[in-house]
Amino acid sequence: MKRLLVTGGAGFIGSNWVRLALQRPDLERLVVLDKLTYAGNLANLAGLDADPRFRFVQGDIADTETVGRLLEHEPVDAIVNFAAESHVDRSVLDPSAFLRTNVHGVYVLLEACRAYGVGRFLQVSTDEVYGAVLVGRSTERDPLAPRSPYSAAKAAGDLLALSYHATYGLDVVVTRGANTIGPYQYPEKATPLFITNAIDGEPLPIYGDGKAIRDYLYVDDHCRAIALVLDAGQPGEVYNVGNDEEIDTLTLAEAILALLDRPRSLIRLVEDRPGHDRRYAVDSTKLRALGWRPERDFESTIAATVEWYRQNEAWWRPIRNGEFREFYQRLYGKRLGISE
Repeated sequence: MKRLLVTGGAGFIGSNWVRLALQRPDLERLVVLDKLTYAGNLANLAGLDADPRFRFVQGDIADTETVGRLLEHEPVDAIVNFAAESHVDRSVLDPSAFLRTNVHGVYVLLEACRAYGVGRFLQVSTDEVYGAVLVGRSTERDPLAPRSPYSAAKAAGDLLALSYHATYGLDVVVTRGANTIGPYQYPEKATPLFITNAIDGEPLPIYGDGKAIRDYLYVDDHCRAIALVLDAGQPGEVYNVGNDEEIDTLTLAEAILALLDRPRSLIRLVEDRPGHDRRYAVDSTKLRALGWRPERDFESTIAATVEWYRQNEAWWRPIRNGEFREFYQRLYGKRLGISE
């Protein structure tokens, strides 16, 4: 795997993974293809263009001509697909972009793998495809039961990729990660939203009763898991990535407020979103058998994440002053009683 195409590499997990991959001494070429939607940010890749092995291309994975033209000039051993519309709230407001990127985009990449002889396709997915897991932990063999347009589109992409292994013999692997947090995460997601709101002394809007349970995984741990599956995963297999810790949203918010020395009175319980899954939990035994272990627990994960946002206001401040503000008003304005 010396020549890689990383789609969605200017996004949150993708950009962190690119930085990790460029540490590989055997890497010859790494090309990032990213559409640069609202969540794609060239600032996430700052400084990497000094590496002669690195190249950035702006483009849409759902555009057959763009992908084909790129692979004609940049033959690769593997495609690692991070490209996705990934915010549940946005999928509730407008599902169409999720179908284009998360389903049709995956189809275009799979067809390109067949046409240009790409050796391996790694689909980066989410634990949300399993739906709400009220007891126990989801294994890779459990049925998929997505409950939002986002997770349904991701599930469709996963199944399509796996069907290309069964039907065409394409070397496909899928990872399904838990709720990932860390540097460069767009501040509409709960953790960076809470952190940046707390820094500014603004309310932390928490859906429902705040008891929705998630497994918070540090982005570096998630990236190491993806790298391991790229190298050692078995064709046609799925690998869950989880930290085996259960944290509810109130606990998350309280931890953030304590680290920033902000009052608990900033917490606001607001109207729940439609179809909000109560709990996610994955069994990562299969991945751990390959030798992966998370290096951070929740306490160190949230501390490192809060500290990064505290030290990098120059990265997130312009985002909050742009398109984000309109979206925030649309999503939380009525819930928080904020007038336009």
